[in-house]
Amino acid sequence: MRLDKFLKVSRLVKRRTLAKEVCDQGRVQVNGRPAKAGTNVSVGDQLTIRFGKKLLTVRVDSIAETSRKSEASQMYTIVSEETLSESSSGETEEVS
Repeated sequence: MRLDKFLKVSRLVKRRTLAKEVCDQGRVQVNGRPAKAGTNVSVGDQLTIRFGKKLLTVRVDSIAETSRKSEASQMYTIVSEETLSESSSGETEEVS
């Protein structure tokens, strides 16, 4: 399944167009590599998504073409959730 579609169906991102933009801005990685919207996602892949100052890492548990709101969170498992802060040099660093 395409990465942008998985992000939308799993409700990690609200709209597919927004998911495509996030991917194209380089804010999503699949298994540690930068990924575009058309990248294929499989069960077991690890996705890292940067939402502003939040870094979310999830593992893909299942893939479905459609899902109800109550089923969407069963498509992935949250591996980690980090808050990022900016240093004075403008680079982003992790805060534990």
